[in-house]
Amino acid sequence: MAVALNKEICIAFLIIISTFSAGCFEKGEESEEGALVDWDKGLMYIDDPLTHDDPRDFIVASAVKNETWGNSSWAVFGNEEGGNCCEHYLAGTKEGWIVNFGGEYPTWSEDRGHTWNEYVPGIFSQIGCLEPKPTVPGQEGLGEGSIVQATNGDLISMGWFPYPSTSGADQFYAFLYDADTQEWNWCFNRTPEPFYDRSWQVEVIGPINGGIYGNGEYASIVISNFWHQVQNIGGQISTDGLNYDYFSFPDRDASLDIIEVDLTAEMLGEEWDFTKPHKEMRAFPVPSGGLYFPNYFIDGRDAYVDTSLNWWSATTLNGSSLPSEYCAIDSSTALHCVLADDNVIQHLLSWDGGETWGNNTYDLKNQTSGIEEWEFHSNGIHDLFVLNVRYQSSEGPDIDIAWHVRDYSESLIPDVKTYLGQGDLDSTSGAGADIRFDFASMGILPDGGSFIAYHDSTDPDPLFGLELLLPEEYQMMHINS
Repeated sequence: MAVALNKEICIAFLIIISTFSAGCFEKGEESEEGALVDWDKGLMYIDDPLTHDDPRDFIVASAVKNETWGNSSWAVFGNEEGGNCCEHYLAGTKEGWIVNFGGEYPTWSEDRGHTWNEYVPGIFSQIGCLEPKPTVPGQEGLGEGSIVQATNGDLISMGWFPYPSTSGADQFYAFLYDADTQEWNWCFNRTPEPFYDRSWQVEVIGPINGGIYGNGEYASIVISNFWHQVQNIGGQISTDGLNYDYFSFPDRDASLDIIEVDLTAEMLGEEWDFTKPHKEMRAFPVPSGGLYFPNYFIDGRDAYVDTSLNWWSATTLNGSSLPSEYCAIDSSTALHCVLADDNVIQHLLSWDGGETWGNNTYDLKNQTSGIEEWEFHSNGIHDLFVLNVRYQSSEGPDIDIAWHVRDYSESLIPDVKTYLGQGDLDSTSGAGADIRFDFASMGILPDGGSFIAYHDSTDPDPLFGLELLLPEEYQMMHINS
């Protein structure tokens, strides 16, 4: 693995791999005009695809024209690497880990998918859990969870085990990886709500002075589709990453005091490329502190949770609301927002905290009868934005696509489009569906390689692919970092 080598070995490795990659592809496919497209110029394999158990070729195509260019090899993984029947919940870390909590327990790889680890709780939780409860290791039952890295390097996550087992039923376990001690801990939590499908999780930037909720370096909020997005009852909050309490959310038509929130930053560290939650959290951490909920209220107003865990009606510094529920800030200080409506997706970018916007439109009306799932991620270090969409094609099967926008600071037009998998399977989200793909999920590693969930006929359960062919400049930046 490249990231585990010292710089001298890495440089030699890059030279060898560059030679390898030059003979792997045709140097270009013929375009509609008959000219060759040198699409893989400046790209190299960070990892030999043949060293992975399941390398697969995905079609690479023009992002703006109806033409294919060639193939690139991705490493492919299944539910043995942390998923379940219906989903993967993927995230990356600034240390280069791929983490997955689509199944029962936190699962991760520190070496680009070559080896995998799983944390299974022991019989007894550690000292400090407010509701200590013994469990039967590995027997908590079928479950699913959420996970994301906090800006201090911790991994905040939770697991929900809804089915009866030797450990009980309808259980909420908090799992915390402490970056300082490099150890996992867990606590059982008795949740007020009996149904926690599907969980989403996010960091509240601190330091937190949370009153009845306690104080901490940061806070962690967990919500569910059912309780937050359907009934708007609220979620769970923790100031230590392990003990959670019920946290009420304001009504969608509530009239709260207004606060102006500064969404700008002069400089941010690489950790801000990894604290982005799944888009369905519909909130994002604020560099100056707190958590921002765009378009929270029925009338389009935004909401904000401050470092004292108080709720506000929020605006940007110019008194505006953000254009979408789905926004995030990365290490470049860019604010990305994405809109999806009527088979059209729009990527908006602001460098001044939402005062002004650039945009690019992905119009899928001519090729789809409906967008099924989608997700986005960005990496400010590499000036990279990736949009993943699973859509129902006009011809029938669902298609998984990833668009790469390289150098988004210069242009929001995507550079390349990759078809993930075979694009030959219909699936949908929700219990009762025979073939399920419950939600899109993805991340980007520090080396610039993306990993993205998809589904095709080669496996009854969703898969995810790990990008191996990357710009050479990404690798030199990663080695020197």
